Amino acid sequence: MLATQERVHADGRTDIVWHKAADPERCNGECDWHPIACNPSEGIVAPGPFKDVPLDLDEPGERWCPDCLAINGR
Repeated sequence: MLATQERVHADGRTDIVWHKAADPERCNGECDWHPIACNPSEGIVAPGPFKDVPLDLDEPGERWCPDCLAINGR
């Protein structure tokens, strides 16, 4: 699924929470904000590029936003 990352700082480490991208076709590569599917009024500020992320993510320190997974029936 095409996603954008949120960096979450806690306990001296940085984890990545992936969010389903909303309106990815609007991104021109010079975005300073990406809308996310789980919250129409919130988004990711100063995002990195979109990435195709598997739903069955098993990377250490990375996880999916539970609301974004629910949008996809997970």
